[in-house]
Amino acid sequence: MTATRVLVLNSGSSSVKYQLLDMRDSSRLALGLVERIGEETSRLKHTPLASGGETREWTGPIADHDAALKAVSAELAKDGLGLDSPELAAIGHRVVHGGKRFTEPTVIDDAVLAEIERLIPVAPLHNPANLTGIRTAMGLRPDLPQVAVFDTAFHTTMPESAARYAIDVETADRHRIRRYGFHGTSHAYVSRATAKLLGRAPEDVNVIVLHLGNGASASAVRGGKCVDTSMGLTPLEGLVMGTRSGDTDPAVIFHLARVGEMSIAEIDTLLNKKSGLIGLCGDNDMREIRRRIDEGDERAQLAFDIYIHRLKKYIGAYYAVLGRVDAIAFTAGVGENAAPVREAAVAGLEQLGLAVDAELNAVRGDEPRLISPTGARVAVAVVPTDEELEIATQTYALVGENTVEATAE
Repeated sequence: MTATRVLVLNSGSSSVKYQLLDMRDSSRLALGLVERIGEETSRLKHTPLASGGETREWTGPIADHDAALKAVSAELAKDGLGLDSPELAAIGHRVVHGGKRFTEPTVIDDAVLAEIERLIPVAPLHNPANLTGIRTAMGLRPDLPQVAVFDTAFHTTMPESAARYAIDVETADRHRIRRYGFHGTSHAYVSRATAKLLGRAPEDVNVIVLHLGNGASASAVRGGKCVDTSMGLTPLEGLVMGTRSGDTDPAVIFHLARVGEMSIAEIDTLLNKKSGLIGLCGDNDMREIRRRIDEGDERAQLAFDIYIHRLKKYIGAYYAVLGRVDAIAFTAGVGENAAPVREAAVAGLEQLGLAVDAELNAVRGDEPRLISPTGARVAVAVVPTDEELEIATQTYALVGENTVEATAE
């Protein structure tokens, strides 16, 4: 039989998210999550989609990522989908930071591992966890191709004028300081899916992609290639997010250190975990913020207004960068589900050809759809993202043609 399955792993510091896909038709065979790894109350949640079975949950101590992946393999094996299956072609890993070197999905070897490790200083919260998952998977299936798909890769097409910060060049180069961007697998998937929705080829379409979740980022995509994005050296820059501040005068840090007598660690925590929506109003769930607004909560209203103001600024900026915009695509948790955010984001931008149809905007669904009025100069779309499918697609495209006929012995 031909090996056509890809297991996608997203390893966090104390969690592993996974999906198993069959690339013959991009169908999902199973998905799940292991969380609280290293605790007595670890939990594994597994859903066998291929068999239509019910979700299974297990709670108990899972010591480390090795034990977590072995538990995942055991659950998959119950459905005849174990890691030892001859139909498994590869394992695709989400890796947050690939720096300038990794511009494409890459088969992992010792040199790749060393480079991912070398990038830890610019991704201290993510790359170590990604490495742990990779090494664990390689230990369980050393014979299987393991592929790294990098969040930053899609943004490596940015010109130097967009990627560089206006600081001393030698200092920037020595410390690898530049705009890298993140959420790249989502921006890649959504920009192509938007072109497909319009019935056009990606290379013929200019799209502004708005990935709005607890983390949020915008990108300007010209002809299928990213030319600018809002996140920078780290995911802190750019839009207002659930707990991150986004754009802030860098001198705020100096001021907090000098006047507020805060340590670098305290400022880091403030800007990354206690800012954004939660810092403005105490909530980072847009549904709760909208509920509070409906009840007349002024603090929630201000948080929403700041969020939208920043979003509009980026739409306008990327409109200018692209020159011609064919579509704006909203995606991720807030972008896909919060109709008031989409409406407010384009309100007042009619002169730019942007508008939403109230009835279309109110419709909820799992498929890509247009929410702009018929005949609008710029299409406004809701395009559900699918980062796991993107990782699986890139992984299989890299190794699939080299996959031999697998035999069950």
